[in-house]
Parts: sequence; C-alpha cells; structure tokens
Amino acid sequence: MFEFLARVFGRETTASKNVAKERLRLVLVHDRAGVSPQLMETLKNELIKVISNYLEIDEKALEVTLETNEDQVALVASIPVRGMKRVSRELVSGI
Repeated sequence: MFEFLARVFGRETTASKNVAKERLRLVLVHDRAGVSPQLMETLKNELIKVISNYLEIDEKALEVTLETNEDQVALVASIPVRGMKRVSRELVSGI
C-alpha cells in the first residue's frame, strides 16, 4: 500500500533509484575509459560469437561492462552458460 501511495505522489522507489544510479555509474565509467556505446556493443557481439563456438550461452542475459578502480579499467563479463557444445576437430586443431 505504501509503495502505491509513493508512486501516486511521485516518490521514487528504492529499486528505480538504484537502477538510475547504476546507469549513471556505467555512463561515467564508459566516459572515463573513452569507450563508446557502439564499441561496447560490438565487443559484446564479438564475445558472443566466439564463446558460442564452445558453449551454449544465454545471449540475452549476457552483460559486459567496464569498471574502474583508481587508475585501472577492467572489462567484466557475466555470461550465463547453459551447457557445453561438442567441439569439432577443426576448431580444436585451429587453436
């Protein structure tokens, strides 16, 4: 009931506040690292392409972000794995 009243009277819920803070944090990290959203999307698509050769993954739940820690930037990927694929001999011999 309180949540309903808070929405009606324009108060932000804690969840939406946290989502907004996380989005702002990601924008700031990308700006500091000098990485455009288009480059991040390309990187994500290429990761999906390569990893999908070996693993069955949940592409829609895959998350790729950049995190900063003082003067370092780290690429962090969360890739939900559904299962392993049988790897063909051609793929293994090409490695």
